Amino acid sequence: MAVLSGTKNDKILQRAIVAHGEGCVIPDSNNLKFSNVDGSHQSSLGKYEIRESYNGKFGKAYRLDGLDKTNSNARLRSIVLHSYYCISDKESTNLACLSFGCPMLSKSAFNQTAKYIDQSKMPIILYAFY
Repeated sequence: MAVLSGTKNDKILQRAIVAHGEGCVIPDSNNLKFSNVDGSHQSSLGKYEIRESYNGKFGKAYRLDGLDKTNSNARLRSIVLHSYYCISDKESTNLACLSFGCPMLSKSAFNQTAKYIDQSKMPIILYAFY
């Protein structure tokens, strides 16, 4: 994930490792699959608007509204941006922990991202692509 500055000449302000949904994994393959179906535990591709924050099971999180037909069920599926203890700040060859479809960041990356989100006066778009 990259956070852009929002200026005329966007620059990357932050890079972070993001976990994807456990249902995306195709056994014995380096490819992933994606879905917009509730209960699939797969990540959905496309643009999301980062909306209101709340405190839930994983601490502070942000609700996401899917803006494309590939992620239009984000609210129904409770797909949110949150942190999780097992996400590392560094790339690794170890198996990564996976979500039920939510984009998950390390605690430190999430805290930095939250500062950008909370200080923004403009809508923020999260773009999930593969």
